[in-house]
Amino acid sequence: MSRLREEKKVMTDDELAARLATEAGQLLLNIRDELTDATADERKAAGDKRSHEFLTAALATERADDAVLSEEGIDNPVRLSADRVWIVDPLDGTREFSELGRTDWAVHVALWQSGDLVAGAVALPAQGITLATPHVPAPPPAPPIPRVVVSRTRPPAVALDVHDRLGGTLVEMGSAGAKAASIVQGVADVYVHAGGQYEWDNAAPVAVARAAGLHASRIDGSPLEYNRRDPLLPDLLICRPELADAVLAVTS
Repeated sequence: MSRLREEKKVMTDDELAARLATEAGQLLLNIRDELTDATADERKAAGDKRSHEFLTAALATERADDAVLSEEGIDNPVRLSADRVWIVDPLDGTREFSELGRTDWAVHVALWQSGDLVAGAVALPAQGITLATPHVPAPPPAPPIPRVVVSRTRPPAVALDVHDRLGGTLVEMGSAGAKAASIVQGVADVYVHAGGQYEWDNAAPVAVARAAGLHASRIDGSPLEYNRRDPLLPDLLICRPELADAVLAVTS
């Protein structure tokens, strides 16, 4: 086979993100099936560990020169001087994953390159869906009353403030990836969070949201920055662009 034909077979970063998120999601579905009779804690531990091992091994094979920042891995400071860093959450929504039958959990795979997110995929394995850059469909038309998506256990005060000021309704859901995807899917309109997230919680959701034409920023309207020394990223806003000014008037 000629070198040119070999080069044509190499996946783009977008394609690789989508493939790895989808395959990690299938692995997690298999783990759920294997551990049906196990405890929730056993399912959580197995899902986190095995999905992390799969993703890091696959990236070591497919993109050996790139750095990786994973929720389940040991942070390697070499990433701070790297031009390309994969930011992954092997299992976002561990609690929901451990509860058999729930579908609001996700796998996040994103690529940061030279200062910005350039590729990303959010797999929703239990829904049979992977949203991936560069082609993410825009959400359907919005209803007249905005829907604010919040955690079913700990809705942040800022989200409740936005709900009250916009005269909206609340949609309860698990993982950050599922919440962001719900706006793309037309299930919700605003996702606002404060009180602590990490880069792996929202890098892939932000990449996907941007590709769908959604607004994504900090809650004061400033840009989201990734591959920083401290991966804590305490707040986030993803919403329909036409609602951004109204939401930021509450949060900033």
